[in-house]
Parts: sequence; structure tokens; C-alpha cells
Amino acid sequence: MDTTLRNVSYYSLQETFDELYEVSKNNASLSKNLLRIITSEENIMLAFRNMKTNKGSKTAGVDGKTIDDYKETEIQSLINEIRERINNYKPDKIKRVFIPKSNGKKRPLGIPTIRDRLIQQMFKQVIEPIVEAKFYNHSYGFRPNRSQHHAIARCRHLVNCNKLLYVVDIDVKGFFDNVNHNKLIKQLYNIGIKDKRVLTMINKMLKAAVVGEGKQEKGTPQGSILSPILSNVVLNDLDQWIYSQWENFQTRASYTLQGNKIKVMKQTKLKEMYIVRYADDFKIFTNNKVNAWKIYHAVKGYLKDRLGLEIAEDKSKITDLRKEKSKFLGYDIFAFKKKNKWVARTEITQDKCDEIVQKARELIKNIKAKPETSSIKEYNIFVMGVKNYFKYATNCYRGFRNIQYRLSRTLYNKLRTICRYDIPRTDSPVFKMYNKNAMRTYGLQGIYLFVFADTQAFANTNFKQEICNYTVEGRATKKQLEEGIVHELSRLYKQSLKTDNIEYADNKISSYSMQKGKCKILNVFLPAELVQCHHIIPKADGGMDEFKNLVIIHKDMHRLIHAVEKDTIKKYIDLYQLTEKQIKVVNKYRKSCNLPKIN
Repeated sequence: MDTTLRNVSYYSLQETFDELYEVSKNNASLSKNLLRIITSEENIMLAFRNMKTNKGSKTAGVDGKTIDDYKETEIQSLINEIRERINNYKPDKIKRVFIPKSNGKKRPLGIPTIRDRLIQQMFKQVIEPIVEAKFYNHSYGFRPNRSQHHAIARCRHLVNCNKLLYVVDIDVKGFFDNVNHNKLIKQLYNIGIKDKRVLTMINKMLKAAVVGEGKQEKGTPQGSILSPILSNVVLNDLDQWIYSQWENFQTRASYTLQGNKIKVMKQTKLKEMYIVRYADDFKIFTNNKVNAWKIYHAVKGYLKDRLGLEIAEDKSKITDLRKEKSKFLGYDIFAFKKKNKWVARTEITQDKCDEIVQKARELIKNIKAKPETSSIKEYNIFVMGVKNYFKYATNCYRGFRNIQYRLSRTLYNKLRTICRYDIPRTDSPVFKMYNKNAMRTYGLQGIYLFVFADTQAFANTNFKQEICNYTVEGRATKKQLEEGIVHELSRLYKQSLKTDNIEYADNKISSYSMQKGKCKILNVFLPAELVQCHHIIPKADGGMDEFKNLVIIHKDMHRLIHAVEKDTIKKYIDLYQLTEKQIKVVNKYRKSCNLPKIN
């Protein structure tokens, strides 16, 4: 099941988000009191849940705190703290860190405090359905359900089906560092965020001071939870402008009804153009070189005049796909003559191949230094990730075979004395999934290295635009929680508000959902009033409120697990007519509590 949808269901916010999406989609008047939704108990809890599963939540800001510092906080106490902070909001300073890029340079990241990140997550959850309703169909970066593969599929479609062989490659100079704050706030207002208190707070987030650098007057700092969605808001204006120049150009209704709109437009001086965008990386496809140069200069002017952004002219160009390759998201896109037709082909870029080889060599050297199965698993995880990302390239086999060849000498030199080189003999379903041809490879203690060259291409399909997290129809293809479970989850949450800490309450709801609302012992559905959440290892013995230490059971079964009086034990065994198998489960939990078995 989709994790995002499941989390929203836990806190009964799906209906609220659906309503925001629908109102925005229909350009109706949105409720101006968005801040009330943002600061609702349910939205705060959802933000905590979404954040705690993010690896970044373990990274401390300037206050030295991580998400773990909030786990023992009582729910109502956290809610009160967050609301109080929002009432007089002033963001903490942002910690600056630098992470290496593949080209050897470093990318600056801003790390807000965990409390400010929680508030940003709260804002993101409510803003997202509003802006999703207005975003262009073919922007794919940092949006629900969309991926880089959908962007590549769209590029191929425009070459194969629309016969567009010219690409306008535009590189925006320092995009994330140069976004104009005033323009962005106006764009948010125009797109549907009308609550001025919300806009004021977002403006404060954008201008939060960075340690050693001071107040930020422009840019959406990378590392901020809101940065991706705000960057999409900025460039959505460009998307919609390009869209209006051809796809959504208004012609007489008679042409549209007869299905002749495109045919009529092709007879005019209008320039055929389609944009495909992933975050700040985008391409515009057109049908000839003259149009391509006109579009280039028009887009350059639009970015400068309307959005206050400059392009990197040394990295921006016009590409004829029949003569040259165009790089996009680690893929090379080019056109190949097949009979009398030009068709799109994709392969791994040379830069990306070099990067993969360099990283793989480091991991192979690590296996030599630490000849353990954990080192091989680390290598395999890397190979698996690379194969998953590039398996949609039409020429992926050639690229992977080249990578394997370049690694062959390193593999031989480093592993021949410590690993066995033969045809894998393993029952591992994961290995068989990624290595179907049983090619010879190195193995240690029965764990074999994945082989880059042992791969196959996968069909890359266009994104289905009807898929949407904020409509009933759009969620129809996804597995969802049953309505009865969702209802009881809401009741469980309300019970937790009184006394539970936030970690225990959140994991209790997760356990209930995972068990589909059924008692682990009786295997019957439990309404909220009969639910007890049992700590497998008691807290008195060092047990934690983490998910793996919790199990949902009937409240009487909880009493039975902890019962020491024989009459009490007999009472519950007889009342529920427990089978031998059920008593065995009870004894398993009693053993963890250092209690004797029951017969």
C-alpha cells in the first residue's frame, strides 16, 4: 500500500485534502483559514509520522536535536508547543553543510532545526493538494506518484509519436539560490494560497538566517522540506506559458470539436512546443531548428523578465537528436533511423557510467579490506539501485556490459584470492530477480556479487494522468485501508490524545493497521474500545515504544498475558475457549515478560 496514503488514513485527513484539491481544481474560492487546518492535531501528528521515517530526521540542526528527542513527548504537550511557536513564529537559524557532487564540487544544504522541519512538513501537507490541482501535467519532479522514468518516457513519446526531433536545452543558473521571494509569494497567492498568515510564515521560512551567512534575501535553500514544492510553484508559470503557446492554444470551437485543432495549428505560424520538466531540469521539444532558436530566446526572456532568473548560456543549446545526444536525468536521448522513421533511443550517459564505475571500484576495494558478507551486500545494494534506475534505457544492456567490462580487472585483482568465482548456486529470490542468466561471478560464504551485465531492458510507459492521491478515482488503482479500519484508527488516535507519548501513539496506530485491526491472539477484529497495545519486552525491562516491540491484542488477552492468579487465568481461557495454538501465543508473550507458562 502507498505509504503516503496510508499515513493520511491514519489521521483521517484524506477527506480534508480531497476537498482542498477539488476546490483548487475548480478555481473556486478556497477557505482563507488554511492555518487552522495546518495546526490541527491530526496534521501535526501526520507531520511527525512522515518525518520520523525520513533519514534526514536523524540529522540535528543548530539546537542539536533530532526526531528522537520528541518521541517521549506527550501528544498534547507537543501540539501545544508547536501551536505556541506558530502564533509568534520566528524560525531558528539554519545550519549550513556541504555535500559532494559527482563532478567534484560541493552542494550547499541548509539544515533547519527539527522543530522548524516539523512545521514545514505541516505546511507542505496542506499546501500540496492545492498546488497539485494547478500544476502542469508533464512536470515530474518531487510530485506524488511521478518519477524520473515518467519524464524520460514522455521525451520518447514526443519523438516517436509527435515526430519532434529538436530539443531546446535550457540550464537555469543557480536556480535554487536565485528565486525571488516576493515573486514566489505572489505566485503562491495566485495559485490558491490565500491565507495571508500562511504566506507570511512561508516568507519567514525563506528568509531564515543561515549560520555564518545571515538573513537570506533570495533562493529556496536545498535541504528545506518546503523547497521542492516551492520550486515547482516558481517554474509552474513557465510550464503553463509553454502550454498556452501550443497544447492549450485557444482555437475556434468548431475545429476543436472536429478533432482538427492540431492540423489547423500546423498550418499557421505558431511554433509547436512541449515542455518536459523535472524540478529545475527541463527540455522543450519542437519540430525544426528555426522554431527551436525562437523558443530558446523567448524562454530566456521569460525567465529573466517574469521570474528574475538567468540561464547558463554555456550549458544551454539547441540539439538535433538525429545528430547529437541530449542529456536528461542521467540518460542520453537521441533519435535512431529505423526504416523510414526516426525513433527515440535512450542509454546511460558517459558521465554517469564513469561515476558508477568509480563508486563500484570503491566498494570492491572495501570487500578486499573487509571480506565479510556485509561488504558484498553493500555492493549488491548499489548495483541493484543502478539497475533499477537505468533498466528503462532502450540500450541499457550495452551500457551495463561496458560497466562490467571496466570493472573486470578490479574484480580479478581484488577478489580472486578471497572469493570463489563460479556460477552462482543460491536460492535467494532477490539474487535471481536481478541476475536471471546465472553469469559467473565472485562469491563469499554463499553470498554472490550482483552482475551489471546480467540485465534486461524494461518497457518505460507514460504516466497515467488520472492517478491522483486527492481523488477517489485517482486512488482506485492503489491498495487502501478498509473503511472500518480507518474509522477505528480515528477513535484510537482520540483515545491516545489523553495520556500517550507521540511515539507510542503513532506506533500503536501503525500496529493496528498492520494487523488489519485483528487481535494477534484471537484473530478477531477489534473496535477501538477493546484494543490494548502490548509491549513484547516490558518497558520496565528496557522495552521501547518502537513499532517492532508492540502488538495489538484484545484487552482481556492483555490481562491474561500479565495474570498471575490461577483463577484469573482459568477465567479468560474458559471465557474465550482458547485453543492450544492460541495459548502457545500467549505463553510466547508471557515468556518475554518473565512470567511462567500457562497450561
